[in-house]
Amino acid sequence: MAKEGAQRAEETEQMIEKEGGKEAAEGGAGGSLRAADTKEMRAVVLSAFGGLNKLRVSKKAMPEPQEGELKIRVKACGLNFIDLMVRQGNIDNPPKTPLVPGFECSGIVEALGDSVKGFEIGDRIMAFVNYNAWAEVVCTPAEFVYKIPDDMSFSEAAAFPMNFVTAYMMLFEVANLREGMSVLVHSAGGGVGQAVAQLCSTIPNVTVFGTASSFKHEAIKDSVTHLFDRNADYVQEVKRISAEGVDIVLDCLCGENTGKGLSLLKPLGTYILYGSSNMVTGETKSFFSFAKSWWQVEKVNPIKLYEENKVIAGFSLLNLLFKQNRGGLVKVVMDKLLDLYNNKKIKPVVDSLWALEEVKEAMQRIHDRGNIGKLILDVEKAPTPLVSAKHNIHGVQSYKMANDSTETSEAGEEEEDHEGDNENKERMPFIQ
Repeated sequence: MAKEGAQRAEETEQMIEKEGGKEAAEGGAGGSLRAADTKEMRAVVLSAFGGLNKLRVSKKAMPEPQEGELKIRVKACGLNFIDLMVRQGNIDNPPKTPLVPGFECSGIVEALGDSVKGFEIGDRIMAFVNYNAWAEVVCTPAEFVYKIPDDMSFSEAAAFPMNFVTAYMMLFEVANLREGMSVLVHSAGGGVGQAVAQLCSTIPNVTVFGTASSFKHEAIKDSVTHLFDRNADYVQEVKRISAEGVDIVLDCLCGENTGKGLSLLKPLGTYILYGSSNMVTGETKSFFSFAKSWWQVEKVNPIKLYEENKVIAGFSLLNLLFKQNRGGLVKVVMDKLLDLYNNKKIKPVVDSLWALEEVKEAMQRIHDRGNIGKLILDVEKAPTPLVSAKHNIHGVQSYKMANDSTETSEAGEEEEDHEGDNENKERMPFIQ
């Protein structure tokens, strides 16, 4: 492991030296042109809230670090369900468009702002970002940046922060998971679901109940104790195995599942809502889905909670970081998680890698709940050529994006897609 770490560090140094030498060489043979080029970068831009056609890869001005910030040359970015909700404008107080989506990334420190300590140019890091992560370069405060282990790849690092910090804080900071407890987690095949399962395995004798789409069961059956189809009556299935119910319910669905989750809690049990994916049913924001989900949420009576000795809680990592200024607490949690990683107790599950230009296909995959683990945007990956569907012999599920390709636009404007260009064509994701 030490040898691998040294090799990775050496590769990082060589890459920085190579890029520096390349810039010097090109600067000497036309420096004014090169200087102009270095001020721009590629980024995924959301031009307006709505469907997939609102996303484009565009050229944008490259940011420079302010005081207390690091400039990061991005290698990989995480794609989360919250990014779909942002695209639709399906969140409270959405920011103004156009914007660059994305809340987490990994890469290499390229420059340091004033007063930054503890980091050096060339450090391999992962970071939380308050938007703007889906780009070649991003700047973020040093308190949201963490060095990554030598044997952790950039794709693994981009899959680590949101999923594992969310899972850890819900289990241990909010619900106080202990030996012998039981946990129900929805979307057990997703990034957070797999992180929950791994963290539960670090505590003796914890029983994990999971729900997931049936086609994922074979791949994730060993990560949980009991696995149910997401469309099945999981309340009855859980009670058939554990008549009293469970100690912890982790709900990213909301809607009718809130009442079901509360009904499954044992005395002193904790229900935690950390998402509302049931509100996302189509490609664009649906007021009907929002109203239906809201209507189905059981109205909580505090007196009933008191009488039944139950706890109901909510958890939003992004609000904790960027609105409630708890970066220090998250840093403590991240240190614990990295210790678990270094001791081979946990490891990010990466579903697939996508180029920035393939962001629409990646979003479609997570929208269709097709992923097992985390989807990653690989900034250096070239787009996979479109291939005829009838020639697809790789045996992996991919997504046809008819008349909806992601074209690079220098001005960030939406080009019209030409009908028929992508007929019977689909991209093949790089499945790890």
